[in-house]
Amino acid sequence: CDQVCLNLFGKTPYAQQKISEWSRREEEFVKRAAYAIIAGLAWHDKKAADDQFIGYFPVIKSGASDERNFVKEGVSWALRTIGKRNLELNKAAIQVAREIQEFDPRAAGWIASDTLRELEGERVQARLAR
Repeated sequence: CDQVCLNLFGKTPYAQQKISEWSRREEEFVKRAAYAIIAGLAWHDKKAADDQFIGYFPVIKSGASDERNFVKEGVSWALRTIGKRNLELNKAAIQVAREIQEFDPRAAGWIASDTLRELEGERVQARLAR
C-alpha cells in the first residue's frame, strides 16, 4: 500500500482527488492510502506551497478518530511529515496535534503524542533551525 502510494499514486494528476475520496472510505488500507499519499507529497514535492499542506489538516483531523492501527499510523505519518518540511509547517502541525489531543478516542491521543514527540524533539527542531 505505502510503496504504491509514495511511488505512483502521489505522482499522478489524481493524487488530490484520491486523498479526498479515500480519506472518507471505510476500508482500512484504502483510508490509509490517503494519508500515505499526503506523507509522500510532503516528503517528495519540494516545490509545493505550504498552503497545500495546511489544506490537508482537516482531512488529518477527520482521520484522527479512527482506532484502526494502520489508519492511525497513516494519520500520524502524514502530520509528522508535513511538520518536518519547514519551521512554519512544524508550528502548524504541532498546533493540529494539540487540537487532536483534545479528541475523545484513544487513537487521537496516540496520534497526538506520537506527532508531538517527534516534531518537538531536539533533532527535528535543530534541523529546522538551520
